[in-house]
Amino acid sequence: QVQLVESGGGLVQAGGSLRLSCAASGNVFSIAPMGWYRQAAGKQRELVARITRGGTTNYADSVKGRFTISRDNAKNTVSLQMNSLKPEDTAVYYCNAAAGPFEYWGQGTQVTVSS
Repeated sequence: QVQLVESGGGLVQAGGSLRLSCAASGNVFSIAPMGWYRQAAGKQRELVARITRGGTTNYADSVKGRFTISRDNAKNTVSLQMNSLKPEDTAVYYCNAAAGPFEYWGQGTQVTVSS
């Protein structure tokens, strides 16, 4: 079992920045990729960014050049630096970790970008 706890959401004006963090606990040695997903009201959950244990990243096209995902394997944390935020980035952001055949999710943190 893996537990994920997110922090760092909030309200920001368009053009501003926020940093999300996620701390993993439990069977962390089994974790491979970690990432961030988001779900806006009335929409499906979508991948924002993902990072492997070795540091390979991939991003949704909508956030490339604005968001940066990073990972600290020693501290079992993953972070998402979000710059140049837009109102369309408003969503609940979820931390995700894959461990073997299982996927784990955090409780979600709200990010609201005002225009």
